[in-house]
Amino acid sequence: MATWVVLVDNAKDVSNADTPHKVMSVRDYMMRPKLFTGTHPNIINLSRSYSYQGAGYYASLLAEARQHRVLPNVETMIELSRKGLYRHALPELEDSLNRCLGKPGAAEAGERILVCLGHTAIAALEPFARLLFDWYRAPILEVSVASGQWRAITRIRVVPIPELEGDARAFMMESLERYTHRAWRAPKQRVPMKHALAVLSNPKEELPPSAQSSLRHMAKVAARQGVEIVPIGKGDLDRLAQYDALFIRETTNIDNHTYRFARRAVQEGMPVIDDPVSMIRCTNKVYLAELMESHGIPIPKTAILSSVKEAAGLEARLGSPVVLKIPDGSFSRGVYRVEGETAIAAKLKELLEDSDIIIAQEYCPTEFDWRIGVLDGEPLFAVQYLMAKKHWQIVKHEDGKQSKEGSFRSVSLAETPPAVVETAVRAASLIGGGLYGVDLKSFGDRVVVIEVNDNPNLDHGVEDSAEKDAVWERLVRWFVRRIEAR
Repeated sequence: MATWVVLVDNAKDVSNADTPHKVMSVRDYMMRPKLFTGTHPNIINLSRSYSYQGAGYYASLLAEARQHRVLPNVETMIELSRKGLYRHALPELEDSLNRCLGKPGAAEAGERILVCLGHTAIAALEPFARLLFDWYRAPILEVSVASGQWRAITRIRVVPIPELEGDARAFMMESLERYTHRAWRAPKQRVPMKHALAVLSNPKEELPPSAQSSLRHMAKVAARQGVEIVPIGKGDLDRLAQYDALFIRETTNIDNHTYRFARRAVQEGMPVIDDPVSMIRCTNKVYLAELMESHGIPIPKTAILSSVKEAAGLEARLGSPVVLKIPDGSFSRGVYRVEGETAIAAKLKELLEDSDIIIAQEYCPTEFDWRIGVLDGEPLFAVQYLMAKKHWQIVKHEDGKQSKEGSFRSVSLAETPPAVVETAVRAASLIGGGLYGVDLKSFGDRVVVIEVNDNPNLDHGVEDSAEKDAVWERLVRWFVRRIEAR
């Protein structure tokens, strides 16, 4: 029998007396990763907020890392965070809604429609409620509808359970029981259409994953395979469907336009690197740490912190100094080397102002970091990134000054230590089948994964120095195979 777990922020939201399922706090779930070891529970996350980097967001993110089925997942949370991200779904949803509103018994529908786990209290609107739930697997949704002959949807929002009272709350609890007594059903996948490889880039970006000169080199290689490279920018989302596939060469973030481009590409059925799920997984170091650990991938000694008091004894556990990281930093940003309990507590307090969770790891000093490119589960390139001069990271950031990067050494895959390559491939395979850059440190008899990047650097004369144009040819073939398979 399936195990169901309901997560709440406060015991008053849902108690164990309200449901036969296990109820636990969001924070308890986050901070007890071994609680359900060996099982795969179904998680209903009823956190009061799903805001980015909030506790509710982390609960679902960590549930995915622990291989627990969770509702809603972080992709749904992000897409429902603003209308611009769910606008593409409105035509289909409005068409269904207006058909349902023409049925007998639908007249009682007002300007706000409550949908709980794919159900609504108005029987005539059930097909609409199921469709909405197929699009967005969130426990409680409220749809605001404009008046008029054609009822347009003006807003879709997630409703915190404390807002529900009386009949609405009773209906939610009834829907919860109905939902948990059927098999877990995955959302329907929507896959449509169209032509040529669009490359999203920003020529003015300070530290782009690929320089413009490298993209021009890629265009030459792609032309030999009959593929046209079309540069596009931030303002070209509305014409993305003109192309066959999308390659994102801007620094990705799930809170900016790169994520919207990736989502649109998936909705259009286009092959895309980076895909939105890879973005979500790779941009958060907390998720990566749990994912790697749960699959036996070696990582530095790690602790997940949610309060300043947890800084006590950290050096005894991890060694000194300690490395503190914000969950979604990139290019060595948001990573701090700190020693001494007072200094650690002060830095942790500062970082917790912007994120509910901070990651702490042992400091592993090395002359360089390995970067192994992995494409579709196979190694693509190997390079050593050396630390910036007189600094402990690859990139040195100083306020008001230009960033300084260390140099590199390109190494052929044949000459790269097998343990480094094998560990990188195992780590990347947990994320997906796209392009990833796995950062590792090798010291003594240890090889540890530092992180997996969904948007790795790929520059002509650097990452391709050893394997030459084979790197670009394999990348272009990845897109061609998927375009032809559509």
